[in-house]
Order: sequence, then C-alpha cells, then structure tokens
Amino acid sequence: MSMMQSNKAITTDVAIIGAGPVGLFAIFELGMLKIKATVIDTLPALGGQCTALYPEKPIYDIPGFPSVDAQDLIKNLEEQAAPFDPQYVLGEQVIECKRQDSGWHLVTNKGTSITAKAIMIAAGCGAFGPNRPPLAGIEQYEETSVHYLVAKREDFRGKNIVIAGGGDSAVDWAVSLAELANKIYVVHRRDKFRAAPDMVDKMQALATSSKIEMVVPYQLEGLVGDGKALSAVTVKSMDGEVRTLDAQHLLAFFGLSMELGPIASWGLGLTGSHITVNPGTCETSEQGIFAIGDIATYPHKLKLILCGFAEAAQAAHKIRDIVYPDTAYHFEYSTSKGVPA
Repeated sequence: MSMMQSNKAITTDVAIIGAGPVGLFAIFELGMLKIKATVIDTLPALGGQCTALYPEKPIYDIPGFPSVDAQDLIKNLEEQAAPFDPQYVLGEQVIECKRQDSGWHLVTNKGTSITAKAIMIAAGCGAFGPNRPPLAGIEQYEETSVHYLVAKREDFRGKNIVIAGGGDSAVDWAVSLAELANKIYVVHRRDKFRAAPDMVDKMQALATSSKIEMVVPYQLEGLVGDGKALSAVTVKSMDGEVRTLDAQHLLAFFGLSMELGPIASWGLGLTGSHITVNPGTCETSEQGIFAIGDIATYPHKLKLILCGFAEAAQAAHKIRDIVYPDTAYHFEYSTSKGVPA
C-alpha cells in the first residue's frame, strides 16, 4: 500500500472514487485481472461510512461472517487488497473529471492529478453528514453528550442513554448497548420501526426487562444540562404530554444528509442523488465510467454491501476490456488461480 501526497501526478489503470467496503473490494477484483487501482476518498481514513459512522457496529449479512464489526470488515478488506499494491489518495475530493485520449483525467481539491483508463465511482451516499434534530443548543453538547455515531461502545458503560430514531441504526445500537448501559430509552414517533424484523424482535424482548424502555409515540423536545454535559432529555407525545428522561447521552439516528458533490456535474445519468447504471456491467451513461455500491441504481437494486461486492466484480470484468482490449481472457476462479504472493 502506498499513500500519495498532494500535488502529485499519478498514472493508473482505474481510479476508484470512494474507499468504503465496496471500493476496497474493487481493488481485489481488479487486481485479480492484473489491473492497477488508485483510490481517492474525501475522508482521511479507509472505510467510508463503516469507519466514520459505525466502526464498532456489528454487521450480520456478510457471507461467511455470522457477525463482523464494521472496522474489522474494513481491516480485512484492506488486507485482501494489499497484494495488489493500491495507491490511496485520502483526505482529497475529486473536483474535476475530463475525457482525454487515453481515458480520463481527474484533479482533486489539493491539486493531485490522476490519469486513468477507467473510473469506478464507489462513493456510497456521496458527501454525507448526520441529520441534526432541531433542538435548541444541541451544538454545544455534540462533543460530549450528543452523538450521531458510536465510535467506542465502552464510552456508554453504566450510563443512561436516550436513543432516538426508528431505523436500523437506532434498533441495532439499542440491542448492542443494552449489554453495558445502565438504562436505555428508545424514543420514536411511532410504534413501528423501519429496521430488520429480527433485530426489532430482540429490542422488544429486551424492553420487557428493565434494560430498555420504549418511549413511543414520542419525539425529542429539548435538552437539559450545564452546556457541556447532559443531565436529561425532554420528549413530547403526539398529545402534548412532556416527559423528562434522566440521561447522560443522546444518540440521534435520523439518517444522513447526502449530496453527490462535484460528481453531480459530470453529465452522468442521475436518478435523484443516485447514478443510473447498466445492471450487467455497472457502466454509466458515460462509456468508461462505472458506478458500484449504494450510489448506483437500476431496477430492483438492493442497497446491501454484498450486492456492492458483486457489482465490483461485474464492473472489473467489463473494465478489463478497456485496459486489455486485444487480449483474450479465460475466466478463472480464485481457488484455482490463487492470489499473487
């Protein structure tokens, strides 16, 4: 693995935009086809949302891993990609993309210039950040008591926690943190959750004990504290009843605000904030530019990491025709072919 400094000129086979799990697996799939990759990401570390939003959150639907923490999945994907010596350009955003004779020319916001024969966009949700609940004075608590991700589970041992939201993150963390928290209040404006049914069942089972209390249907109303540390969170029912929940932490999971950033101006076929691709090859409306993972869309698309892995393989095999147009190819499995030493 080599890290590139700013203001460098890089020549590569494929520029991968996005260093999340799907972008990292694309390095392996390209490498097995003898295609070199350079990976660019705006974040300073590998892993995309897995690293930035839920490093210690267990993921249950990676084949062969009944449960794997997001940070461990990223570590393994980095190790899997390492034999192919990828170049990583981290903490930089691609702001310019132009077609040229040999393929594409990219420029980052820090002046790094990249020439590539093809582009793979694996940018997840694009540029992202958490949706902040509209509570007075919330910003002053964000470093200490209000959180939009769980970086270290141990920070919540023995604490009283309010978890707000109705999706997978809220439900998964309620179940996970119940093991070590003193008390968890789950606040949601309805009694239905948009989360994996099995995890909702586990949360409801824990709610019959004293570990989790379901505060539904309620929504967040205000924060009580000294300006640095929370002492309580107030919530209001749909009928206007206000409750005060004794808590030192608020975990707010209301999704991400997402935008494509400069990619939106590249003339690709967009459906909202997603890039429409050919489902067989993951090629976009621009020949030589591919999109894989959550950012890509096509009929019946499933936003799962495992689907992104498959898309990385499909795109890699189509890109092989661009990188090696005059070479016949015989498909081989990695079990018989092996991986370069």
